[in-house]
Amino acid sequence: MGRGTIKKIGAALAALLFFLSAVLPGLWALPSGPALPADADVGDVEKTPKLIALTFDDGPRRSTTPLLDGLAERGVPATFFLIGEQIPGHEDTLRRMVDEGHQLGIHSYTHVKLTGLNDADFASEVGRTRTVIQNAVGPMELLLRPPYGMVDAGVRRRAGAPIILWSIDPEDWGDRNTAREVEQILQQAEDGAIILLHDIYPESVEAALQVVDALHGEGYYFVTISQLFAARGVSLEKGQVYRHACP
Repeated sequence: MGRGTIKKIGAALAALLFFLSAVLPGLWALPSGPALPADADVGDVEKTPKLIALTFDDGPRRSTTPLLDGLAERGVPATFFLIGEQIPGHEDTLRRMVDEGHQLGIHSYTHVKLTGLNDADFASEVGRTRTVIQNAVGPMELLLRPPYGMVDAGVRRRAGAPIILWSIDPEDWGDRNTAREVEQILQQAEDGAIILLHDIYPESVEAALQVVDALHGEGYYFVTISQLFAARGVSLEKGQVYRHACP
């Protein structure tokens, strides 16, 4: 047996153990969502669970609440990359996110490009957002998603957090067409993928919930970013860029 095969089996077993210990118990406790397939074989690396992550940028907004309602009904966690200036007045929404098992991240304070900034300006955009979030929900490790996905050496050096991009982007900010967004995401969905949407558009909220229902039917399980990479045996490191959790 070659080293590559051993590595593949080890990663698959790590994913399954994570799923059984961390993901599955939560799913069983929820009113909806898929159960472990009856034919699941813990020794079969081809039958390990398919995991995928939903992420949302630019919130919190008014449309975040119906999204949280829909995710709660389905027992699905997501990861939210927040705009700092949107947080005042929405602190209860952040606390609800944490209470319901969602993960939080930074998306800058005013949604500006982080590339090319000096130390002071970067701190104003990222450090200030970190402070506002932690003032609302308490100390916690936060992810970073730079606006527009733009990263340079300065962003990596100053990030102070893992940098999370994406592998599926239906560009929902364009035509705001729910049906098109759903179709594109379903066509591109695969194990380990990271989906980018924006919880500032009602059409995107509806698309996200339709995608959840459809992918549940295909045997996918939704997890947060940290859960996704932990299941693949990857330790997220500050200043490193991640787009997909390869199985």
